[in-house]
Amino acid sequence: MPASSWHQGWDITEEKREVYRKRSQASSKAKAQALRGEGKKPIHPINVPRLNPESLMPKLSGNGLRSLSLFSGAGGLDLGFDRAGFTHVASYDTLVDAGITLRNLRPDWKIFSGEAGDVTKVDWHQYRGLVDIIQGGPPCQPFSVAGRQKGKEDSRDMFPEFIRAVLEIEPIAFVAENVTALVSKKFNHYVRDTIERPLSHKYKLLRFTLNAPSFGIPQIRKRVFFVGFRDERIAAKYQPPQPTHSWQHLQVNQSMKSPSHVQLDLFSVLNQAGDLHPCMGVREALGLPDIGFDGLSPTIRSSLTGPRHTTSILSSVSAQKVWEKLQIWPNGVAANREQAHLFVPENGHFRLSVPDCAILQGFPDYWQIHGAVYMALGQIGNAVPPPMSYRVAVSIVQALS
Repeated sequence: MPASSWHQGWDITEEKREVYRKRSQASSKAKAQALRGEGKKPIHPINVPRLNPESLMPKLSGNGLRSLSLFSGAGGLDLGFDRAGFTHVASYDTLVDAGITLRNLRPDWKIFSGEAGDVTKVDWHQYRGLVDIIQGGPPCQPFSVAGRQKGKEDSRDMFPEFIRAVLEIEPIAFVAENVTALVSKKFNHYVRDTIERPLSHKYKLLRFTLNAPSFGIPQIRKRVFFVGFRDERIAAKYQPPQPTHSWQHLQVNQSMKSPSHVQLDLFSVLNQAGDLHPCMGVREALGLPDIGFDGLSPTIRSSLTGPRHTTSILSSVSAQKVWEKLQIWPNGVAANREQAHLFVPENGHFRLSVPDCAILQGFPDYWQIHGAVYMALGQIGNAVPPPMSYRVAVSIVQALS
């Protein structure tokens, strides 16, 4: 399936289209002036992130298990499984830029992208006996609100293809990830008929929901995981990942008025959380100055979902209010930190860059995403946070060992 088919624009009036066009032209002009040094004087130093997502997923020794990746994107699942000790077999994705991202970062991996990455045209029998785990996140647009929630009526619904790969290869286990809307009442029949029933003859299925801050990622992002095992005895002892981090301390810090109260309540929260590490807030994670407030990032939206390709990660009106309180500008994300430094927003807030968004999604700073800004943001916004996928990968190893 051609990469362009993943994006489905909305029908809008010519008047509305002209509004978007003028806004884009004005922004492009202001950006060009800023990069020539003709804009506002920079007021934010180039930031150095404090969060290193690799510290959230310590590299484990090889476990001898071989993983095949479908709908790989920027490699959120791939990186997590790699850090957990899995041997990479191959990655498939229709986005050409995603393929370049992965090849640049892992030149020794086998990557299929563009037309070669179209899973609908692959005979998966060729991998039988060569793959232990299949992992992937079929496109979420058929189930997300931004994607119009057409389910099986959406041509982007690739869950049947993921299931076909599982049944043709018959790995010992698989992991599928998606938005939590998939397990809402609206899609009960879809989950039962399209996912569970075809697999039930050969696999024992389990499903659970994880939240990114529970694993040290400073972003509100919930995802549902379907895990299947061919052996019922292994499935019976499987335990989903348990939280490694707590973020309630951020709410405590924001609500307390005196330092003594902050210390007392923070101690109480951490005691309740046991040995969980505190999750950083956005500003701390990105290395920004303390303004007396910090919190979790709203969900980073994919720029490849919605009415038009955009360089904004803004997901809702309520998210805009959070970004404003954080004094961070989520629109017109810059290609890099140097450009973000030069291009000062009208309200003087800190402008995000593509590398900053990647950090907030759980990608290490060296994991550079290829493509124009909107394409890079699309890969980031569609990705599973690597530290989250890492914990899922580790839980699979534990069940199989």
